Amino acid sequence: METFGPHRALALLACSSLAWSGALAQSQSASSTRSAAKRLEVLQQQLKEQGRQIDALKEQADQQEARYRELQERLATQEARGAPAPDATRTANRKPPAEGESADGGTRPVQVGVAPSDETPQPPQYAQLFDEPGVLTPKGKFTFEPSLYYGYSSSNRAALVGYTVIPALLIGLIDVREFKRNTFIGTLTGRWGATNRLEFEAKLPYVSRSDDTISREIFTGSAFDNVFNTKGKGIGDAEFAARYQITDGKDGMPYVIGGLRFKSRTGKDPFEVVTDCVTRCIGNATGTGLPLDLATGSGFYSLQPGVTWLLPSDPAVFFGGLNYTYNFPRDGISRLVLNGQTEFIGDVKPGNVWGMNFGMGLSINDRSSFSLGMELYSIGPTEQNGQRVLGSVRTQLASLLLGYSYRYSPKTTLNVTVGAGLTRDTPDLQLTVRLPMSF
Repeated sequence: METFGPHRALALLACSSLAWSGALAQSQSASSTRSAAKRLEVLQQQLKEQGRQIDALKEQADQQEARYRELQERLATQEARGAPAPDATRTANRKPPAEGESADGGTRPVQVGVAPSDETPQPPQYAQLFDEPGVLTPKGKFTFEPSLYYGYSSSNRAALVGYTVIPALLIGLIDVREFKRNTFIGTLTGRWGATNRLEFEAKLPYVSRSDDTISREIFTGSAFDNVFNTKGKGIGDAEFAARYQITDGKDGMPYVIGGLRFKSRTGKDPFEVVTDCVTRCIGNATGTGLPLDLATGSGFYSLQPGVTWLLPSDPAVFFGGLNYTYNFPRDGISRLVLNGQTEFIGDVKPGNVWGMNFGMGLSINDRSSFSLGMELYSIGPTEQNGQRVLGSVRTQLASLLLGYSYRYSPKTTLNVTVGAGLTRDTPDLQLTVRLPMSF
């Protein structure tokens, strides 16, 4: 057997090592090639997925652009028609939401503009001072308003019946009277809104009055004051009214409301109560010429057209009104006197009345406000049988009014008004409390 030498063994070992290294290198090269192919395949799949996502985003962008253009076209159409669309402007200028932002993954509905409201703009609220409210009752709503009025009047009068020989000497009668009157009127008022512009009203008062007259006749031998007290209570004159809002107060113009009021004579009139005597004179010193009971009504029908205006000027509201009261005449009137007798008076025509008022209301907060105003009336003289009644002259009444209003709840408001007379014929004090409730 042939044996290998050391050199040949080393050579064989080296060849084996080289062959093993080549095989190992070839194996690693093949493995590296397969890994690179796999990575390349993964990258190609990622590129394809990103391409699909880019296409989807482009489609969403096109849809959003089309929706934005549609909103702009609708807004332009509404502006061309003159319809207010503030909500549409905000919607169109806002960036549309991205796809998939909604909870259900669908497209959210978009509101384009607001249709014009059918409701008529209502004047602002303010503390009520006068009988005519400034705000109409909305359509289909009913307002119930109980109220209580208190008035106090006092006056002093000195009457000279006779003639003077010299300025320091009077031949006749000096009559001095002090007069005080207290009046309470509780009223139930109902208002119903036929439309947003038209309102109807019915009012039924209950009147309680008391008059105190203190008099002393000088030169008749009396050293004591004569006190005459009389009272009267009962249903007053019912009233019916209608009011219509003429303007909407747009473009800085005032709200204008026209009204028509009719007053009946359901209360006891002055000719139905008994008078102490026919004529107050020296020959009938026991009589007073005053009624034994007080009337609760005027005794005449009347019709009052009027107009009211309101001008908002934040934070104040300026308001005012003008009205005219026509009193219908009565024919063949007789009044009751003592012992069941009657005295024929004839035809009587009360004087007509011009009235005006103005004021300002200021809001304190969202619940309360106060108002300051003035009310004036000019009453014409009374005519009897076509002639002016002796001593009847035009009378001027003026009152300064201060009102406060507190909104107790969305449907209930408390209103308090205090008035002070500015002329001698006007009540010295007036206090009115109203509680309107909406249903």
